[in-house]
Amino acid sequence: MENLRNRLAAWTIAHRRGVGIAFILMTVFFAVGMTRLDIRTIFADLLPADDPYVQAYHDHPNFGDPLTVTIMIQRTDGQKIYNADTLHKVWKLTRDVDLIPGVDHDRILSITTEKATYAEATADGIQMQPLMGNEVPTDPAELAELESKVERSPTARAFLVSADQTSTLLRVSFREDQLDYGLVFEELRRLADEATDDAHVLRVVGQPVLTGWVYELQKQTYFIFGVTLVLLVLALVFYMRNLTGIAVPVICSTVAAIWGFGLVGWIRSPIEPLLMVVPLLLVARSFSHCIQYTERYYEVYAHVRDPLKASELTLGVMMAPSILGIMTDVIAIFVIGIAPIPAMQRFALFCGMWAVWLIPTGVMLIAILLSYLPAPKNIDEIVGGERERGIHKLQKNLLRGMSSITYGRKAKATLAIIALPTIFATVHGIHIEIGNPVEGSNLLWDDSEYNTAVREINNRFPGINTLEIILESKNPEDTKVRAARSLEAYEITKAIQKYAESAELPAQATRSFSDVIDEGNRLYSGGHPAWLSVDATDRSVGAAATAVAFGQNPLNFADMVDTNYQHSTVSLFYRDNKQETVDAALETARQAVEAVGYDHEHIRIRLASGTIALQQAMNSVVERSHWILVALCCVAIFVIATYAYRSPIAAIILLVPTLLSNFYLLSTMRLMGIGLDINSVLVAVLGVGVGIDYGIYMLSRICEEYHEQNGDWGRAITSAMTTTGKAIMFTASIMLVGIVPWYFLSDLKFMADMGLLLAALMLINMVLALIVLPLLVWVVKPKFATRTDLIVGEGIDLSKFKTSEGETRKTSPAAPESIPVHGSALLIGK
Repeated sequence: MENLRNRLAAWTIAHRRGVGIAFILMTVFFAVGMTRLDIRTIFADLLPADDPYVQAYHDHPNFGDPLTVTIMIQRTDGQKIYNADTLHKVWKLTRDVDLIPGVDHDRILSITTEKATYAEATADGIQMQPLMGNEVPTDPAELAELESKVERSPTARAFLVSADQTSTLLRVSFREDQLDYGLVFEELRRLADEATDDAHVLRVVGQPVLTGWVYELQKQTYFIFGVTLVLLVLALVFYMRNLTGIAVPVICSTVAAIWGFGLVGWIRSPIEPLLMVVPLLLVARSFSHCIQYTERYYEVYAHVRDPLKASELTLGVMMAPSILGIMTDVIAIFVIGIAPIPAMQRFALFCGMWAVWLIPTGVMLIAILLSYLPAPKNIDEIVGGERERGIHKLQKNLLRGMSSITYGRKAKATLAIIALPTIFATVHGIHIEIGNPVEGSNLLWDDSEYNTAVREINNRFPGINTLEIILESKNPEDTKVRAARSLEAYEITKAIQKYAESAELPAQATRSFSDVIDEGNRLYSGGHPAWLSVDATDRSVGAAATAVAFGQNPLNFADMVDTNYQHSTVSLFYRDNKQETVDAALETARQAVEAVGYDHEHIRIRLASGTIALQQAMNSVVERSHWILVALCCVAIFVIATYAYRSPIAAIILLVPTLLSNFYLLSTMRLMGIGLDINSVLVAVLGVGVGIDYGIYMLSRICEEYHEQNGDWGRAITSAMTTTGKAIMFTASIMLVGIVPWYFLSDLKFMADMGLLLAALMLINMVLALIVLPLLVWVVKPKFATRTDLIVGEGIDLSKFKTSEGETRKTSPAAPESIPVHGSALLIGK
């Protein structure tokens, strides 16, 4: 294996020009693919296809359609909406939204549309008439009559006009196959701005609007990414102070990014905008590998003083451990693809292949670049010679102090100190909340325009979140039985509504086609409120249902029944979509349905659809798959590490701090109020790859130094800490510098939270790699470290190479000053 790596390294450097040209051609090819890049949200791809709630939604998309926008027109001066000015705004806005591309023209509802009806008794029987005719009423008598009609309309009275009559709603749904979130968002904002004046304010909410805000703020995100990259480069300049150390991470990371974006461009795989924060983590991984590799190159070059030879030697010794470290990232990303959510599967392909590209760019391309770039003049300052000073000397002194508490008599005290926070983080992290923890959306700040609108609408109306209990006809093709207009459906829906309104956490309101039937029966029976409920007989229900449906466009009741009056729904309204509300709503629905039974003569009851059910569908995937994904990562890493180190003990030593990192991260998320959802779970799972990465660097170097230090564990740990640990500390530190500003610059709360989360991830993994892993090595004193046939942690004898002064360099730049270095050979490995 060693000879193969050395031959491959020699061949690569010998043919560096041809290999370099191949890299250039590949980069040009993928750069062309970037022109086809597609960054957009596909709502259906955010839903798990195997979930029964999602299947219910696909079968009955009209019931609780999540692609519905709700607009509230509110008087700010306390007047009622029954005035010409306000009604004209509602009238115009209703017709203007109908012109937005992608709108479902049959799913627009306001008090100015024909779908907003009231029941009227005429000489010909009961008729459902529009609240408003073809013109906006202007004189007091007409306005008073409209107010009276609204009072006689159960739907308008409860769901379109607020209790204080100062606000009214306009609802409009969009067709997913024609929905352009950016365009819809711009048009809705334009229309809202035009309708706003001193007496009116408009609030706009709904999934298309929320996604539109993400699109809008994505432009700001690109600027913030630019700031981050500038800060990373400045940190490299401050730390490396030479062209090679700055150019190598930047070039390799840029090439990997071009290949990553270019691939999904060529295969036309859309990227979810919210997941764009994760690729920056891959940039961090690329920087980390490059800095580790470059610092090892500096150590080798300090002895051989020949860029070509140093590049070849470094490639030979770093090839196996670098690939092993990168493969852990690849595994952590690709396992995400087992989740039954298309957007996550595409993400796994996109970022997984990006991680794969880190192998050629972070192993071969970097070697070629180092062979061409000028040798740094500040080698001794970086790797630890007589001129060592500045940040490098400060780091080494700090790391020597840290290493001293991981072995010897201080090790027991360190174990005791870290035990308490570890227990707390484990217990606290296990109970992290799944889903959305706030009213509105946790993607945006609490005082954002969107979340403010959600609260304002919820304060005046039953709520924008619904849970749909669906009554399916067993024989929808049988026109003799209109299941939705039958006594059976009436009794079932009334029982469910009664239960839901009196539950422990009652729905703010309920709605069904039976409510319309009741209103028709009242008028059919003379108009007295005592006749609001229908006699429980087939004839009474059938007569009332026929009366209200006669002459009506079935689309007027599309939110309650299908156009053939076969399938129907009971809608439960809730003011927020916090996870406790979601859980309570679903439990209420289950208990209500169990009370009446799932199966009936002509109807079967199906749970459930609507925004609450779909949110639960996504959250349930996260809840059941998070630990599965982590476990799969751990199993794969266990197998790879066992093979690389020829011992399962090595895998355990690597996995312990990695799992602790996961619990610390979950605990941090809980303290920050970040729920675990399909966006944040990606960072949590990727944390496993990052954690094991740092651990592999450190464990491999300890194995190498164990031989160099003649079997002295304390000296091996100290030497590893002041070399590899130095690079780990730097890469984690510069990512902190680059990412923390997100919190202060971003108007997208999700990005700000992910910035803090990524910063916490880097910091946690750095501390665990520098403290816990060396501590475990000291306690276990693993026998695999004594082996000389490991594919990682092995070294090369540089005693035959002469420095520019003509002498073999006999002092290890990594060794602590108080510990003498024995022997004349410096072993260079991971």
